[in-house]
Amino acid sequence: MRRSLLFIPSNSPAMLQNADIFGADGVIFDLEDAVSIHEKDAARTLLDTFLSMYPLNHLEIIVRINQIESSIESKELELIVSDKIDTIMLPKATVSSTMILIGQLKKIEIEKKLTKKIQIIPIIEMAESVLEVKDIAKLERVNGLLLGAEDLASDLEVSRSIDSLEILMPRAFTILAAKANKIDAIDTPFIHKDDEDGIMKDAKFAKQLGMNAKACIHPNQVEIINDIFSPSKDEIKQAQRIIEAYHKPENMHKGAFSLDGKMVDKPIIDRALKLIDKAKAWHLL
Repeated sequence: MRRSLLFIPSNSPAMLQNADIFGADGVIFDLEDAVSIHEKDAARTLLDTFLSMYPLNHLEIIVRINQIESSIESKELELIVSDKIDTIMLPKATVSSTMILIGQLKKIEIEKKLTKKIQIIPIIEMAESVLEVKDIAKLERVNGLLLGAEDLASDLEVSRSIDSLEILMPRAFTILAAKANKIDAIDTPFIHKDDEDGIMKDAKFAKQLGMNAKACIHPNQVEIINDIFSPSKDEIKQAQRIIEAYHKPENMHKGAFSLDGKMVDKPIIDRALKLIDKAKAWHLL
């Protein structure tokens, strides 16, 4: 279960060593944009060494690789894909590039005799990606979609604004594709790291639209994101009341029943059960 995913540059020993102290549900070790072309070899080696020495078993370990079909990408997959990581984050994702990555992962897993199946989070950051997102979301191993607003804005030839109206439709498309396939809808990072009011407003709006997680570019964003994407005390209490009411003998065999004058049916019960699962996973109960 995800609320917050924190980007960590893989060429920074200090950030790597502190990756597990910020409270994020997962860390994205970045080998792409955060690392200059001249440092990529060193960053791959540093990351591999770090994960070998300091297993982060309580976190989801995600690695953002470079674009598919590049000489850089093929080298880093061979080096970093192991049982030490959980997920590959794929930039500039399309159906074609995601399928290529699936094939590469299968081959490496067999060759290295891995014990786990590496998952994929495609980044939806091109106009082509947005148009293909419903098909990308259906592919095996894809268990989340991340909207990448900065590169998408460049591809659309628009400027990013604080209210993000220019990405409203891509946000909606990403959410619908994710929810239709029961995978995570992960919102784009908020790039103004010191604007606490701005990130709160942005995250609350993303959650209202249907995002269930958000990427973070700075540790000071993690607590805010976790708080916004966690169930509130009132939501937990109401979910508990719904489940308790459902288990009453007079309600268990009904298609719907009434609670506080409102109809409760299967979708509402399912939503309450899912909310309680999240509350337990994040130690809120």
